[in-house]
Amino acid sequence: MRVITFSELTDGMADLVGGKAAGLGALIRLGERVPAGFCVTTAAQEAGASPEAEIEAAYRQLGGGPVAVRSSATAEDLPDASFAGIQDTFLGVTGVADLLSAIEKTRHSLHTDRAVAYRDAHHIEHAAVRMAVVVQRMVDAAVAGVLFTANPVTGRRTEMIVEAAAGLGTTVVDGAADVERYVLGEPSQPGGLLTAAQLDELRAVGERLQHRLGGPQDVEWAYDRQGVLWLLQSRPITTLFPLPPATDDPEPRVYLEFGHVQGMLRPVTPMGMSTLKSVIVAMLASLGLRVEVTDIGGRLYGDLTDLARDPSARKRLVKLMAVDFGPRAQAVMERVLADPRFAPRPGRRAGRGGAPDARTALRALIGVLRALARPAAARTRMFRAIDQLAADSAAPAELRTAADRLRFVRDQEETSPGTDDLVWPIIAGMLAATLPAHLLKGVADRDEIDTVLGGMPHNVTIEMDLALWRLTEQARAHRDLLLSTEPRELADRYRLGTLPDIGLAAFLDRYGHRAVAEVDLGVPRWAEDPAPVFAMIANYLRVTDPDQAPDRRFARAAATAEATLDRLVVRARRRRPVRGRIAGFLLRRARSLAGLREAGKFAGLYRLREMRRQLLLIGAELADGGLLARPDDIMFLNLDEAAAAVHQRADHRATVTARRSVHERELRRRTVPVALLSDGTDLEAALPVPATTAGALRGVGAAAGAATGPARVVRDPATAHLEPGEILVAPTTDPGWTPLFLTAAGLVTETGAVMAHGPTVAREYGIPAVICVPDATRLIRTGDIVTVDAAAGTVTVR
Repeated sequence: MRVITFSELTDGMADLVGGKAAGLGALIRLGERVPAGFCVTTAAQEAGASPEAEIEAAYRQLGGGPVAVRSSATAEDLPDASFAGIQDTFLGVTGVADLLSAIEKTRHSLHTDRAVAYRDAHHIEHAAVRMAVVVQRMVDAAVAGVLFTANPVTGRRTEMIVEAAAGLGTTVVDGAADVERYVLGEPSQPGGLLTAAQLDELRAVGERLQHRLGGPQDVEWAYDRQGVLWLLQSRPITTLFPLPPATDDPEPRVYLEFGHVQGMLRPVTPMGMSTLKSVIVAMLASLGLRVEVTDIGGRLYGDLTDLARDPSARKRLVKLMAVDFGPRAQAVMERVLADPRFAPRPGRRAGRGGAPDARTALRALIGVLRALARPAAARTRMFRAIDQLAADSAAPAELRTAADRLRFVRDQEETSPGTDDLVWPIIAGMLAATLPAHLLKGVADRDEIDTVLGGMPHNVTIEMDLALWRLTEQARAHRDLLLSTEPRELADRYRLGTLPDIGLAAFLDRYGHRAVAEVDLGVPRWAEDPAPVFAMIANYLRVTDPDQAPDRRFARAAATAEATLDRLVVRARRRRPVRGRIAGFLLRRARSLAGLREAGKFAGLYRLREMRRQLLLIGAELADGGLLARPDDIMFLNLDEAAAAVHQRADHRATVTARRSVHERELRRRTVPVALLSDGTDLEAALPVPATTAGALRGVGAAAGAATGPARVVRDPATAHLEPGEILVAPTTDPGWTPLFLTAAGLVTETGAVMAHGPTVAREYGIPAVICVPDATRLIRTGDIVTVDAAAGTVTVR
């Protein structure tokens, strides 16, 4: 069929009529009032010529007169890609000649630069997209606009938004003029474009469509001159973050995003989720907090409701977030604690939080004091413990069957990698680095203390980065090859043994268990896929100024730190003798211990590497048996589902396909809420926007100094091209990002805490960093000249 009327639309026609026409058909089948029209189908596009006679006949049957001509591509109005305004619409088209011309122009809009860029951004194959065209009778609108059945800005599912304008309402969807805005449920202002009865009618329509179409909707509507409501379109709201899981609690609950503590904003695979949950729970337990960790949109969120309402726990909640969660999380939690709905409940304990028990507190005190007293001995014990963990993580040779391997993985998941020799030196170093800022108020500023914490020794991530630099120096004889060949091709040649030996094998033997987002079991390690390592080597090869060599930069940062520490201690002792001595002692111990912060995670990755290896072997066996399509599909199951496949031969291929689709969609999500309420409210989006000077973005200084240079926005370090002297702008960072720091002049991130991985490494390289800059990767473009000022906590875009 090349032309089909709306009345003929049936379910399952999306490939023939496109997303918009399919949506209109669904509205008609639900009995909603939709202006009559027809669709020029994708079959007409495939035929190569417009069916002019059929179009003219359908137009005559419609009664002629003005019509709207709108795109209806097969990739349009999808759950994660609306294509709103991307392809062309023509309103008030009259006459056959103009109609045929408008249809052709609409078809060609499939190939405009903006349409191509939009599909690229959503990873939609161009060749797979086809264009149908909707022709719909125009409504003589007195007022028109859009209805969002959930608040598209805050995500609140209990709040509907109406935007209206006089006439056709094109100013609403085009953003061309001011419009009237209504929050349904709030008192309406008298004298508006819409009456109370009309707002009630729109609310009823929204509730009905949301229920029948299975989710929040973006609805275009119009009231004609007679006051009759017409629906012009309904499509899913594509920007909403997924809702927290439903609970039996009728009161609101609050969830804090935990993944950014590990530099994770990307979604976690289902298999990785359980392991990450245990890591986060263990970390919080060391602070005396017991929190339920849940999966929302593939991210780790902690349910802090009971802690917020607990009269004792809430008093220290914001302060405890300072070290790992950062100022954005603190600001949101302060807002929560001021919300009457989360007021403390006198006489009622949540039973989910509190101080560590006396035995744990005593162990912590002894462990921390022991590390502070003899830091060198503490380091020796720690690295001995790491070597033991690496040895213990190896799978026994007798593992032969999938059932054996599955038992091994379960045992590993249930075994805590933490030991006193591993944990307390790290805690001691973090305390030694954090407390001096409080002791030296009025004596030293934050920048000065951050400088003292630069060039920190004993950091396994820094050692990894410098080892990669040394490898690069050895590989300069092959510079042209390594710079002119794509990292993916280099990785393939390395695996085939056709690449010149540059010493990569030794590097991967030591660091091949690492990767970006490495705490997710579902992510390939560098030893499996060394393409990201080749991308980093290429960046290092672009460093031609010997003075900017990473090892020299690190040495300069260390020398500056030691000199600053000496000056600071003299000044502090003169002005505040007791506090000065204590602060000086702590800062010197920080330089001995704070670099160990990365060692705990480094040690745990040995276990994850072996768990992943065994799971992939199980996946290969299941794939050979036809229960999975490929070995790594097992990462989209949980352990219970994997056990069902191993023991009961359960076929999970459909489950994996569905979960991969959701995972890939979430990988494209650019922003992740810091905190959510159970009704979907993004709490940070609901906060007032702080005032800043023109062109300045506000954040938090986390590594001392200032730098100006061209920005390089990077979302995937595996393929990043970073020139020496550029300012790295990223959503977040984890240790897998840090090799990029060696050539960057400064760092800007959207999330983080002062003691998190990225800022810690930035300080140690002596590059300025401003963290917690909301929407930095959207507001800053690659090539923009930006100034990073850690002292002011600003990023200024010129």
